[in-house]
This record gives sequence, C-alpha cells and structure tokens, in this order.
Amino acid sequence: MSTENNISSNGQLSANSNNWAKEKPLESFIIVIRGCQVMLDRDLAELYGVETKRLNEQVKRNIERFPKDFMFQLTKAEFNILKSQIATSSWGGVRKLPYAFTEQGVAMLSGILRSQTAIDVNIKIMRAFIAMRRFMANNTALFSRLESLEYHQLAMIQHQNDSDKRIDELFRRLDEGGTKPEQGIFFEGQIYDAYLFVSNLIKQANSNIILIDNYVDNSVLTLLDKRNANVSATIYTQKISNQLQLDIIRHNAQYPEIKVNVFKQSHDRFLCIDNDVYHIGASIKDLGKKWFAFSKMGLLCPQELIDKINNAD
Repeated sequence: MSTENNISSNGQLSANSNNWAKEKPLESFIIVIRGCQVMLDRDLAELYGVETKRLNEQVKRNIERFPKDFMFQLTKAEFNILKSQIATSSWGGVRKLPYAFTEQGVAMLSGILRSQTAIDVNIKIMRAFIAMRRFMANNTALFSRLESLEYHQLAMIQHQNDSDKRIDELFRRLDEGGTKPEQGIFFEGQIYDAYLFVSNLIKQANSNIILIDNYVDNSVLTLLDKRNANVSATIYTQKISNQLQLDIIRHNAQYPEIKVNVFKQSHDRFLCIDNDVYHIGASIKDLGKKWFAFSKMGLLCPQELIDKINNAD
C-alpha cells in the first residue's frame, strides 16, 4: 500500500484516505497495555495514511497536548510480549519502541490531523473504543471467571512444582544414602513418580518382598521383577481370576517365581520390604491415578502380618 505524507501550510499533518483501514475492524487494533485500552502509533499511522515517523514528529511538536495518561512509550519487555502475542514478522525491523495512545490521546490527535479523512477516521476510532468498553462491561462476569480459572491453574502448577521438589528430594536421599522414606503423598497424575518410588523400594530389598493388595494384575508382576535375583516375592490378594492365574503361570515360566495366595481379610494395602512394612493408600497397579499416601509402620514387622494371615487361614 502506498502511503503519502503531507504537511499542510499551517504545519499540521494531513491524512489521505486508504482502503487498508476498511479491511479489518477497528476494534482489532485496540489492545490492553498497563490496564489501559490503547492503539499503537504504527496502526494509527496506517489508518490515517501517513508514516509512523511523521505522525510521531507531529505529536512531538505538540507534546504539551499528550500527557502520560494520553500517550506513553512501551518498554522493551512490553514490546517483546506484544510481538509474541501478535506473532508477526513485520515487527522485526522496528528500531524504536512504539508509542501507545489511550482513547483521550487518540481524540487529541483530531487537533493535529484536521483533514476530513482524519476527522472521519477519528470518529470511527472513538466509536470502536466505545464498543470495546461496552463489550468489556457486558462480559465482566466472564472475564472474572476466566481470571479465577487462571489463578487456580497457577496455584495448581505451583502446588505441582512444590510436590515435584519434595519427590525429587525424596529420591535424592534414596540415591545418596540408600535410606527408605518414612512417609509421603503423591497426587493425581504423578504416575511415573509413584511408579519410580515403589520401584526403588523393591530394588532395595535384600531378602524378601510381601505385597498385600486386593487388586493385582500383570503390571504388578512386572514391577516385582525389579527385585534382585535372590529376593523372594509373595502376593496376597482377595481373588485370583482365570486371567491372573494364566499371567502368573506365564510369568513364572520365564522369570523368578512370584507366589500368589488368596487372602480376603485385608481392606488396606501393605508392602513389606525385608523388615519394613509400608501402608500404601492405593493398589500398586493404580499408582498415580488418584491422590494416595504412604507411611512406614515402625511398630509392625512383616512376620506379624504373616502370622495373622496364617492364623486367619
């Protein structure tokens, strides 16, 4: 699009009509910066049919008409954010940070641009600002809900980050000292973290592993294969389905044997690693799908559980 830059005999900047302004709704040029609805100098210059440089020169000649609440220059950070939002290459050649004009600043431009075209464009821009204010007012409740959703999303992300840090610290201690965690909690979606936690416990076993869990499938068998070759593994579960029985037979034909026994009296899940007993709030096959906690039961040893199981039989 060709652009003409005209300075009238009285030193005022005149504007020429252009078709580009008709191609996009004026509301699309109104953006929010620093909590204000503004238009950028480059967009205004396009609408008026002049160069941005000439528009800003004329504004500077009348700078007393443009206080800070009428016009301000973007910071580098604001400009970078704006570029990323607009995602257009046309910003690449900009050397000077653009100026933003508030509704009052745009109205003040009518005192500088006095041609009929400038008057017509300014009237349309004023109506666009009014339409935007109306839109914002009519959708206040919606924006409030969106802001609330964004706040809760940020809170959840922060909570997730804090949880990840605690889990990382837990695993760091496991790696450094070989010590077993005493208690903790995993949240929904931490499937890998929960899997890694139980997997590390299993790898630390020196002699035997006992799992009491009413819901067992082949994924549990696979997880128990993380144990050392000389470590025995026994599962107590409330029911051995035909499919599970078939999985056990196939598993034990290829890997170190896992004994699976029926035990219906337990409601909770327990994982015994050598002489330690863990109470785990979720079935091993469902780790990380929902919130669950684990805790090491210091006053209980695996043999007590085995004795209770034997007596129950």
